Amino acid sequence: MPQQDVDPAVMVRARSPLAGRVGLVAAAFVVLGEAGWLFTDLPNAALVSDLGAVTVASWAALACTRVARRHPLPLRRFWTLLAVTMALAALGRTVWTVERLGGHPLPNTLLVGGLFTAGIVTGTAALLCSLAAPRSLVGQARTVLDGVIVAFALIPIGWVVVFRDIADADLTDPLRTFGLLYPMFDLMQLTILVAVSGPARPMWRALTLIGASLAIRAAADAAYVSLVAHGTYFPGHPIDVCWPLSYLLMGVATTWPPPSGWDDEEEIVESPLPPWWRVALPYLPVGGAIVAVVLARQPTGQTPHLIFISMMALLAVLALRQGLAANENLRLVVRLRRLAYSDQLTGLPNRLTFTRRLRRALRDGGRVAVLLLDLDGFKQVNDRFGHAAGDRLLNSIAERMRDSVGTDGMIARLGGDEFAVLVSGDRPVSPERLAERLLAALEPLPGEEDLGVHPSASIGIAEYGPQHTSHTDLLRDADIAMYAAKAAGKSAYRTCTPELRESAVSRAELIADLRRAVDEGQLLMEFQPIVDLATGQVRSAEALVRWRHPRLGVLTPAKFLPLAEETGLILAIDRWVLGQACHAAATWRRHAPEVTVAVNIAAAHVRRPDLIATVTGAIGAAGLPPHALTLELTESALIEGSEAVLDRLAQLRELGVRIAIDDFGTGYSSLSYLHRIPATELKIDRSFVARLDAEDSRAYATVEMVNRLAGAFDLMVVAEGVETGTQHAAVAAIGCVHGQGWRYGRPKALPDLLAALTPLDVMAERPGVRRA
Repeated sequence: MPQQDVDPAVMVRARSPLAGRVGLVAAAFVVLGEAGWLFTDLPNAALVSDLGAVTVASWAALACTRVARRHPLPLRRFWTLLAVTMALAALGRTVWTVERLGGHPLPNTLLVGGLFTAGIVTGTAALLCSLAAPRSLVGQARTVLDGVIVAFALIPIGWVVVFRDIADADLTDPLRTFGLLYPMFDLMQLTILVAVSGPARPMWRALTLIGASLAIRAAADAAYVSLVAHGTYFPGHPIDVCWPLSYLLMGVATTWPPPSGWDDEEEIVESPLPPWWRVALPYLPVGGAIVAVVLARQPTGQTPHLIFISMMALLAVLALRQGLAANENLRLVVRLRRLAYSDQLTGLPNRLTFTRRLRRALRDGGRVAVLLLDLDGFKQVNDRFGHAAGDRLLNSIAERMRDSVGTDGMIARLGGDEFAVLVSGDRPVSPERLAERLLAALEPLPGEEDLGVHPSASIGIAEYGPQHTSHTDLLRDADIAMYAAKAAGKSAYRTCTPELRESAVSRAELIADLRRAVDEGQLLMEFQPIVDLATGQVRSAEALVRWRHPRLGVLTPAKFLPLAEETGLILAIDRWVLGQACHAAATWRRHAPEVTVAVNIAAAHVRRPDLIATVTGAIGAAGLPPHALTLELTESALIEGSEAVLDRLAQLRELGVRIAIDDFGTGYSSLSYLHRIPATELKIDRSFVARLDAEDSRAYATVEMVNRLAGAFDLMVVAEGVETGTQHAAVAAIGCVHGQGWRYGRPKALPDLLAALTPLDVMAERPGVRRA
């Protein structure tokens, strides 16, 4: 059976064995029983204390071992080290018990000390393997040094607090002197735990329980050392319950699963800045240590040896920590420079670096040229195969272009799928030759043609000259030339010329004017009749938009609709045309109730989910019946449409709106899409009708074939572009029912159309004569 992805947190909970829960309850009862025994001062309290600590520590070691087996490697290492730590604690307490029963009241022997110290080492290593610990060796070393600084700084403070009222003679016992190190080690581990519990990841409750365990152990060790130093400790003291309690919390921590997504590196974003107290944590006790050194001076003016050694060690660790911080800062500066000046995906220089180098080249003088490259069809790669595949392709393309340019220029990635090459100084290769090399480098390698995922590039070239005032002018001209290369068919290069520059400026001005055209009422509507070829009666009229430009006069759709489609303004224009056409049709249907209106809809509008709302809103506002509206769509818009587009068109057909395939025969004509598209009519493109004048047998056969095809699919046919009597006679003889063109009337305003809503004597016109 196929395995399903399971959240590690759910997996840990699901696999938690019954024995583990029973063991937890039993360990809790042991701690509670020991506490009751010690606080009520029952007999054999020392033995009960020892057995309780050994039992709970052993159970915690087993619990950590059991949970380590259920986790992947990173967490397995963490729990395994904690299991070893608990095992060492159990072993150390066992040796302690044996030696105590053998006659040593407080057996702080070298073996016991070594076992407890080994446990501190493994426990510290476990903390450095936790989820939130630094991944680099430098970060781990910094964290350990922070803990060591706190430990050494607390030694003088502990000396003053614990040994301040102890006679000098009593301090000769190494137990009383060096026993102070135990709570310092605990606080060192607690500091490391606080340091690794950073804000970069979700807080893990297991670490909270482990922190509570360390805090209890540190308090217990500090109290133990103080009691021993004052001679008031005895085995079985109530303070002894703190150690099994700390072991119990370690075992309880194993029941908490890691936070969801802990192993997903993609979700780990840049860490937020830590709070000030976390940064200052290692240094806060240092001031107290300095004061403690002064207070700890003996009457003779000497400083105790342990205090002197600890302060020297503290100074050495502080110096090492600051050196490490300085080295890390230098590494960070190098990394930040790399992030600031290079592209993280391809390793190429980025836009900032390219701009700086370009400006420097212009200041230095000499020949400077810029090649601007934009990949053709790269968006389709991302849409079809995903962004990961797109990133791999960008890396491959960047490598090829880097090898192609070599030392003849500097190539940079400006962003997305846009690259640039800077050619400056006395370069032996011309920009045109470099463009040819780049295009050759981007040609698909053997086998890549079948994949269909290797885009070409359009390259624009601009050379610095007197017409440029800054680097931005040079980049603008390269951009103009690049778009000219795209317009020329892509996979080509063009050099910016004064003509291209002037055309681009005019185009930009026209786009700016077009943005104001709808709001300022500069658009106007004209209607071209669609007639019944047998009777000459007007059956419909196609709505055609015009732009009354304040400076250029009236512009036809071919002059501005392509710009509108590029800039997205086509949506606003479409809505305006649809609304105006529906109101006009409602007006003329009062004179000719059977005459409908046809409106062209852009491909961008067809793909919008609000198409149905737009259409129904327009016909509803005008009071026009849905069957009186025909939406004309080009073949390319329909072919590229998704299933959602076809569903929207089907819903419009159910409402009664008619669908016409415009310019049929010029796009990707296919019988398969005629089965899927809910069309009601075909409009034969004017390019086929125009060749009927020359008695082109192929054109005649094409029109005849389309007419028969439409009949087979029960679609009405409209012959577009009928201008002469010969063309009229031909399409009528073929059997086309409706025609449109200058032969039957030029586009006209609504009042002129109202006057033309009478049958036209189309048969009386002589062949070859155009109707004005």
